[in-house]
Amino acid sequence: MAVTAPVAQARAGVCAPIGFRGGVAAAGIRGDGDAARTDLAVIRSDTPAVAAGVFTRNTVKAAPVVISQLTLRRGTPISAVVVNAGNANACTGAQGFRDALVMCATAGDALDLDPGDVLVCSTGVIGRPMPMDRVVRGIREAALSMSPAAGGEIARAIMTTDTVAKVAEATFVEAGVTYTVGGTAKGAGMLHPDMATLLAFITTDAPIDASVLQPALSRVTDSTFNCVTVDGDTSTNDSCILLANGAAGGATFAPGSSAARAFESALLQVCDSLAEQLVADAEGATRHFRVAIEGAADADEARIAARVIAQSPLVKTAIHGGDPNWGRIVAALGRSGATFTLDRCRVAIGGLVVFDRGAPEAVEADRIRVALSHPRLDIDIDLGAGDASGHAWGCDLSADYVRINADYTT
Repeated sequence: MAVTAPVAQARAGVCAPIGFRGGVAAAGIRGDGDAARTDLAVIRSDTPAVAAGVFTRNTVKAAPVVISQLTLRRGTPISAVVVNAGNANACTGAQGFRDALVMCATAGDALDLDPGDVLVCSTGVIGRPMPMDRVVRGIREAALSMSPAAGGEIARAIMTTDTVAKVAEATFVEAGVTYTVGGTAKGAGMLHPDMATLLAFITTDAPIDASVLQPALSRVTDSTFNCVTVDGDTSTNDSCILLANGAAGGATFAPGSSAARAFESALLQVCDSLAEQLVADAEGATRHFRVAIEGAADADEARIAARVIAQSPLVKTAIHGGDPNWGRIVAALGRSGATFTLDRCRVAIGGLVVFDRGAPEAVEADRIRVALSHPRLDIDIDLGAGDASGHAWGCDLSADYVRINADYTT
């Protein structure tokens, strides 16, 4: 019987693919008094990787976002990503840009890389100077602990108000070679469909050209992370980074090839899992739900309708309280701008049809209340206006969300 090595068993998230390692450190960046909590991570590809990225559409962009965007525009391989939690390095002026560049330079020195081979990301409180003495020490410490078994540790180190680490992996076989896609993400608040509303890091050992990688990431992001809404806010630091190092071997995936399609399918699987994990762990959330729209005039209208419903405070609070007030769903649908008429519309909550062709269905309120009480809920809507579909992920809105954000910096 073949025995799997313990290190291989521990590979997860961004360290699941061949040739990726990571290290973490407790640098005290958060300033919350928990000196033992890790808050800095370094992700390293043993061979230079093709890179792609999707970033916030917020006009106010944090320094690390700008620096990483400029680095990726060069189109050169990337070998590492350095990321910290607890401080966003946003709205910090020229010093913030200098600090982001120092983070790249420090990671480069510690890993024997050119600073231009390193991307940088930050998350946390806006408007506070970076504690660079602690950051630099933390980067050096993380670089000394690089391991292919650090995927779970990286997922924990990048958390802010998240309560659980988020990792996902998927494999696919092409021409007899098994390839892996792995990822991790963080984000519990300031989540809204306006890019990749979070920090997410995804890796693969597949050999993929940049002409395939960036379009695939953009498409997948739009149908996964861009379908998540928690509170309608968009962060200054949203970043989704994808690295492909080709370490598993094989011919480079050509645009439009079966290999490229198989990769994108695996990427979609990883990102969809991470998206659901994000909304399930949203700030103060006790349950999460998926709004699925069928029969829309086009895909854009389907997506917008789903997002408006998932974002509605009235829908979110009704779900939190288990209130069978399905009229809030129909009302939100009506203001979404989607093309439909009530006499062709159908709404189901947890498999129970509550509204059909312009009239309510005879469903007992207690049955709807029970459906709403499940930690994971499906809301299915058929607009009867076409053949397009779309979806969005949402969560309930609780008093804990208000408490967490009212006390965020105090």
